Amino acid sequence: MKQVFDDFFITDNTAECGRDTYFLKTMQNEKYLNDINLQNIKGIITPKELLDKLGINSLQIVGITGTNGKTTTAGAIYSILLDLGYKVAMQGTRGFFINEERIEGKSLTTPSIFQTILHLKEAKEKKCDYFIMEVSSHAIEQNRIEGIEFTLKVFTNISQDHLDYHKTMQEYERVKSSFFSDESHKLINKDGGKIEFNIKNARSYSLEFPATYKIEAYSLQNGLQAVLKHFGKFVEFSSPLVGLFNLYNITAAIASVDIITDNSLEEIVEVVDNFAGVSGRMQVVSDKPLIVVDFAHTPDGMQKVFEAVKDRDISVVFGAGGDRDKSKRALMGKVASKFAKKLYITSDNPRSEDPLEIIKDIVQGINNTHTLIIPDRKQAIIKAIKELEKDEILLILGKGDEEYQEVEGEKIPFSDVEIVSSVVNPSAITIA
Repeated sequence: MKQVFDDFFITDNTAECGRDTYFLKTMQNEKYLNDINLQNIKGIITPKELLDKLGINSLQIVGITGTNGKTTTAGAIYSILLDLGYKVAMQGTRGFFINEERIEGKSLTTPSIFQTILHLKEAKEKKCDYFIMEVSSHAIEQNRIEGIEFTLKVFTNISQDHLDYHKTMQEYERVKSSFFSDESHKLINKDGGKIEFNIKNARSYSLEFPATYKIEAYSLQNGLQAVLKHFGKFVEFSSPLVGLFNLYNITAAIASVDIITDNSLEEIVEVVDNFAGVSGRMQVVSDKPLIVVDFAHTPDGMQKVFEAVKDRDISVVFGAGGDRDKSKRALMGKVASKFAKKLYITSDNPRSEDPLEIIKDIVQGINNTHTLIIPDRKQAIIKAIKELEKDEILLILGKGDEEYQEVEGEKIPFSDVEIVSSVVNPSAITIA
């Protein structure tokens, strides 16, 4: 896409090159350099050179990576900074936001480096102090963060995911570790799994081990309440979020804001309670009956959700994505059968795969649990709701607040939240 800047054009597409245009050379497009007649363009520029030319690296940029928790942790940091009076931009799975305004809708977790630079430019023009971004393992491997100087890099956790791309856990861990190999400031979850990192400028957070930011005591009843210790100082905080995994997310957010601002911990924890969470992440879409929608789509992510509500009888609706890591499907079934009383196995985003074949893979991991196979996701949700008994909780997992299903290359409008609303509160649904 060709973009105009103050006195020049720039593009990362060889087909858009012209005499008035710089070509942005990236890891993805450098193989096409031979297609360009260098006499017919203004020049070649790298992401680092463009960032420097625009003065964008003067922004304080926070990058969050991990298998789970990126979106909620980014959202919490964004919320806390806004409540403390800063101007902030955020880029990630949910879209692009500046100062509580949604500028763009949902997209890739980490878009192309050119798109990120455009977002950084807009944030700078709107005088933002901070830019918070999710960083996927794909983006790290493909260098879609090339040239960005991070004020802070945050590691949430690592567990099995994306093996369709990375092939092995060792390679997945290597890619994640590479993000933390430099001397930039970093914040590491010591309980979050195997990862290597440069210890220079590294801080840590933990519930289980000694750490720079250590949770000394906590309660998961009626939200979160916790005591955080930092270098001999103790502060208390509370949050309306639920689940142990969200305690990690909120702790990471508090620690991040403490590292990148001059605000005291007391000031930071004072506004934590204002963050109500991210849509599609442990989102309560009905109180009576109790129905929760969550994005969890890995064995570890599902287990964390189940553990957050393990004091109740659980019914669960879930499937698995097509054209993705097949080895996790049976593991997802195994985790679900361990925690849930009733399982409704259905379609997720089948993409080019046969939904029934995906379901067969899931079922291989299921043991001794009431299980119904209903490939039509809408019908699975409706049946699960109708069969929900008093004091049970229904978890609908895998898609969160996505508004479509990917089937054979087509994105078909679909929302778990809207399906639930149409059943439990039909009068609230209007037909245009």
